[in-house]
Amino acid sequence: MNFFKKHKKWIIIITLTAMVAVGVILYFVLSVHAKDPNIEEEEIRAYNLLQTINKKNEENSYRSSLAQWDYESNITDANLEKALAISAEVAESEKEAWQQVKQFNWKSFSDYNIKRQFMFYSVLGSSALPENDYKYLKKNISEMEAIYAKGKICDYHNKTKCDLALEPEITNILANSKNEEELKHVWIEWRNTVGRKCRENYKHYVKLSNQAAKLNDFNNQGEYWLFNYEDPDFKDQIARLWDQLKPLYLQIHAYVRYKLKEKYGDVVTEKGPIPAHLLGNMWAQTWSNIASFTLPYPEVEDSDVTSEMIKQNYTVLKMFKTAEDFFVSINLTSMPQSFWEKSILEKPTDRELVCHASAWDFYNGKDFRIKQCTDINIEDLTTAHHEMGHIEYFLQYKDQPVTYRSGANDGFHEAVGDLISLSFKSTKHLRKIGLVNTKTDDPKIVLNNLYKIGLDKIAFLPFGYLIDLWRWDVFSGNTTSDNYNCKWWELREKYQGLEPPVDRSEEDFDPAAKYHIVADVPYLRYFISFVIQFQFHRALCEKAGEYEPNNANKPLHECDIYQNTNAGNSLKKMLAMGASRPWPDAMEALTGQRNMDAGGLLEYFKPLQDWLEKENVKNGVFIGWEKTKRVCVRTRQELESKKQQEEESTE
Repeated sequence: MNFFKKHKKWIIIITLTAMVAVGVILYFVLSVHAKDPNIEEEEIRAYNLLQTINKKNEENSYRSSLAQWDYESNITDANLEKALAISAEVAESEKEAWQQVKQFNWKSFSDYNIKRQFMFYSVLGSSALPENDYKYLKKNISEMEAIYAKGKICDYHNKTKCDLALEPEITNILANSKNEEELKHVWIEWRNTVGRKCRENYKHYVKLSNQAAKLNDFNNQGEYWLFNYEDPDFKDQIARLWDQLKPLYLQIHAYVRYKLKEKYGDVVTEKGPIPAHLLGNMWAQTWSNIASFTLPYPEVEDSDVTSEMIKQNYTVLKMFKTAEDFFVSINLTSMPQSFWEKSILEKPTDRELVCHASAWDFYNGKDFRIKQCTDINIEDLTTAHHEMGHIEYFLQYKDQPVTYRSGANDGFHEAVGDLISLSFKSTKHLRKIGLVNTKTDDPKIVLNNLYKIGLDKIAFLPFGYLIDLWRWDVFSGNTTSDNYNCKWWELREKYQGLEPPVDRSEEDFDPAAKYHIVADVPYLRYFISFVIQFQFHRALCEKAGEYEPNNANKPLHECDIYQNTNAGNSLKKMLAMGASRPWPDAMEALTGQRNMDAGGLLEYFKPLQDWLEKENVKNGVFIGWEKTKRVCVRTRQELESKKQQEEESTE
């Protein structure tokens, strides 16, 4: 009794604390299991099933990612066999879970999180195929990837030297050579080496992909790809965005064609499409490599950032540390030690690998890597920021249920790294980190810099759109296998205003010259990214106090959010959502808008668009393009016959 009296105060405090703790625990348990006291038994069983499926999904995702990494970083038959075997095991496990999920009436569930996770698990993808078909599909894709990764061509100047790979040799030739015949040579030979060899594989890939989509209750693979956008009218939204952006593209296209004609003469016509091999890039998707002879103000001495990097002894490691510093400066997360130990940041010399830059989440909450064949230049430094943007997204949503560990939509994921690059590539930022030495910004240098960014961002827009336009028609059957290549060039002419340097046939398969086609990677995400990254940029720049609408002293294109934690914290909040809510919710959390909006991009490039319009009027430049004189026919024999007829008619 004396003990109780003596310690009465502490006993009461401890008792009350314990009661509160028990109450909190009960609240969370009950809120998860039964926010509604009358929750149906089915929903409780569904919750329990989710715990099992999510745990198994984490394990499977880790195993399959690790096996795929081993294969893509060392392309051998043994690694391929192992990756395919694990992929098949995982597919069977996923199929079992899918069949269990389909037994529930999940659309009537009251718990939002259970319902949303069941929505994702109700769609299986290619794992829905019968085991043999699934294995064949995966093997087919891997074979196309291997053809792409191992592709080699002969040197234009030395036909006995036939070891030129896409990265870095061919890419460097396209970026630096101004010899039109050499550019044509590497353009054609890459497509001969990769495209033609993949054509039959691709036909089988389309058939099996559509078969899998139908097992998931979609009409075709294109519909399956659009599922995660959660909007039946999403294609119409994208079409409206392109209509907004097309006038800006037409202006830069017309200006670039004019400058290319000055450079290459009659190879380029005044009113026709631009020959695709002259734009400094294998796919003519970005044009920044032709900036040196097309700048608005070529007489103004500009900073050569690549030369400055080399002068300052930048290493590949320093490039990625520079990217990390940006993310950390805005209060995002530094890379875990395992990232530096396990990533492949330089091209190995002892094996073949997939050099296409990529970021990897191994789904165990601690293993994140980048694979990139990095050279010391500003382009790869920008790519380092982009890929690390993916890693940051992984890091912020790593504690979400595995179902939600992805971007709000796949365009969000691509936008994050590019969003940071918009600040990184500003003259203001490059000066801060010592890669630009000028003290003030000459308006002509600023416009030159904006133009160079436009050669990447504006030039890419129609390419980012048309790739999946082509695939949607292929998957739906509107474009059949006997018209793959000609339809491809029809779209490239219609949207990009480009033409091949030589006539093409259906024995060619030029779409396969692009990695994402052979690797089964949807591409619309990049178009979306190139729009919404400017929408994100505008919102964050306002939060950082770096941009004010209609304030000439704080224009959007000169904003740099480096070291601004207000901006970083806003971004972090959105990234942490993952896919736990539909993408308009994530968009609203960051920007206050629920729709994709091209206004940010158009505002960013407004000074450039004004200059281009005036310059094109001054030069009397034709806006748009007339129909190409290049042809695409069924066989190369028809091309030879056509060529012979033309020769005879000129004699």
